[in-house]
Amino acid sequence: MIHQFTKENIETIAKVLGTKAKPLGNDVFRFEVKSEDEPSRKLALEIHLGLDVNGEQMNMVSVYAFNTFLQLHNCTAFVASDMLQQVTFFGKSGTKTSGLIVEKTAGCSLYANVDDAIISGDFTELPEDLMMCGIALSLTESMDDGFSF
Repeated sequence: MIHQFTKENIETIAKVLGTKAKPLGNDVFRFEVKSEDEPSRKLALEIHLGLDVNGEQMNMVSVYAFNTFLQLHNCTAFVASDMLQQVTFFGKSGTKTSGLIVEKTAGCSLYANVDDAIISGDFTELPEDLMMCGIALSLTESMDDGFSF
């Protein structure tokens, strides 16, 4: 099930990232994020709503940064955290979850195709390289019924 983004969702994302949403038509929103401490550190986040792919609707999140381009297809949920100063977008397919994290300081991380066992297991038992993704994507465990809001 795709998430139906609302005007309030878009405003919440903009607030957490310390920027404003710029509509690009009716179904795309662009957020330009710049680090206050490092002015050369910046990225652009675009949320594409309700793209029609072979008769199915999906959301897509894209990040453009210096020498980097990332996309998360089938965005089914997001968590905007004032405390962490970041927005985490999630996509799920079967037992695999992908997460794209955008920080207010213009940082970005991607964790793709992470098995549910890593997310729901004891992260202290994981190898160090897997520990961060287990922690980062554990936010999905607080969402019931397959990422409903």
